[in-house]
Amino acid sequence: MERKYVEEKVFEKTDFTKDTLTIGDYEGCRFINCNFSNSDLGDVHFIDCKFTGCDMSLVKLIKTAIRDVEFKDCKLIGLHFYSGNNMLFSASFDNCILNFSSFYKMNLKKIVFKNCMLQETDFTEADLTDAAFPECDLLKSTFENTILEKADFRTSFNYSIDPNLNRVKKAKFSMPAVVGLLDKYDIQIE
Repeated sequence: MERKYVEEKVFEKTDFTKDTLTIGDYEGCRFINCNFSNSDLGDVHFIDCKFTGCDMSLVKLIKTAIRDVEFKDCKLIGLHFYSGNNMLFSASFDNCILNFSSFYKMNLKKIVFKNCMLQETDFTEADLTDAAFPECDLLKSTFENTILEKADFRTSFNYSIDPNLNRVKKAKFSMPAVVGLLDKYDIQIE
């Protein structure tokens, strides 16, 4: 079966829980206020696309390609980004909810999460070199064997990062949130 190719199409207020998105390559497309909740986007390729105000909670991403994709004001709860086609994964997230999502073992160099909720998100063994997390809530997010070199957490909050379990060389932190580097010691700082 031949893959469908869709270029520069705008999808607005489309409910993909009823009308499933056809497997194919979507390049330069815009998805505005669409509902993908619980949908299967397996083997769909998104290249240079923009998602604005979309609900993508619990979407299945097996073999899904995400390349040069922007997510703004989206709800992306419980997504397993690692199950997609990660060879050329590149995305940015602005004002998104990514709680309970996983980026396990992914290459996320220079990724930007701006003003995002990343509560209980898994970054285990991910490469976040030069990543930026401006104004992000990282409550109970997991960082274990994660490369955080030169990552910027200066305006992030609620993170708990063990410097002994992660590579944090030249990462940027600020007060008072930097105390999240000492959580494992269960000490009181006044």
